[in-house]
Amino acid sequence: MSEENKPRTLSLKPVPKRRVDPLAPRRPPVRPSGPARAKSVSESAPKPPRAPAPRQDAPRAYDPRASVRTPASGSSNAQAPGMVRLNKRMADLGLCSRREADEWIARGWVVVNGEPAQMGWPVPHDARVEVLPQAQHQQNARVTIVLNKPMGYVSGQPEDGHESAAVLVQGERRWREDPNRSRHYAPEHSRGLAPAGRLDIDSIGLLVLTQDGRVARTLIGEDSDVEKEYLVRVQWAPNGPQGEGVVGENVQAVFPRDRLALLRHGLSLDDQALKPAQVDWQNPEQLRFVLTEGKKRQIRRMCEQVGLHVVGLKRIRIGRVVLGSLPVGQWRYLGANERF
Repeated sequence: MSEENKPRTLSLKPVPKRRVDPLAPRRPPVRPSGPARAKSVSESAPKPPRAPAPRQDAPRAYDPRASVRTPASGSSNAQAPGMVRLNKRMADLGLCSRREADEWIARGWVVVNGEPAQMGWPVPHDARVEVLPQAQHQQNARVTIVLNKPMGYVSGQPEDGHESAAVLVQGERRWREDPNRSRHYAPEHSRGLAPAGRLDIDSIGLLVLTQDGRVARTLIGEDSDVEKEYLVRVQWAPNGPQGEGVVGENVQAVFPRDRLALLRHGLSLDDQALKPAQVDWQNPEQLRFVLTEGKKRQIRRMCEQVGLHVVGLKRIRIGRVVLGSLPVGQWRYLGANERF
């Protein structure tokens, strides 16, 4: 057989693997030649013309957020000058408390300059704030209670084993001679009552409990100046109630006049000067106080600073609402025509 006619065989030799450097830059893929890539519909469609910018003098709808700068990083309450939060503005107008305002805004019951309000809106002082009838109806259903608090009850939440005075607001404890007899008692009138002013556990007399935020703000708000009148029985105790020299009768005769002037004006509590007060003798053992503020145990602490020891304290008036002949431990409704 000739060399030309010998069958040829294909020898397969292993191809050495190419080592790839993982840090070497990769080449971009090569696109095969062909027709140009078709554009998407969104790319090929003609762009709509831009709307013209609004004229600077064109009237705009009210949007309180437009007048507020975006808070910078690290600040959370940036607010434009002359603006105030809507809930505070509503409280300042006497419409409701801040908490009630937030509830009404969330329910869609508040309108500002014709626009439904939103939570946290800042508004100018001349904004027109309107409240829908639903809010007014809810507010009119809330009650305010006038109670003659006995000794041994606390004004607010129960503490140290003592009950809150609010537990006394029950149907059977309502004063039979309540001038507001036309208002019928309902169990919901005993719920959600908050004390509008302190009266400590050892004190008795007029305590106001309310479901109405307007009443609470009137009596205990930061800018409240409603008078509270007290009758205070005292002893002269220059060395403390357990010390020497205690006088329990005809205290007026031994009490220095300059210290009576100090009770009226010149004392401080908690590093704050007290507002002027009216203080006079009702009888030789009893003083009459008229205050326009209500710090914790204020009268007792004032008396201690001038050598007096309080042995009895009774509140008889708040503003134009008087305790009158309301029996101890009983209550009545605040009348619709009564104002503090």
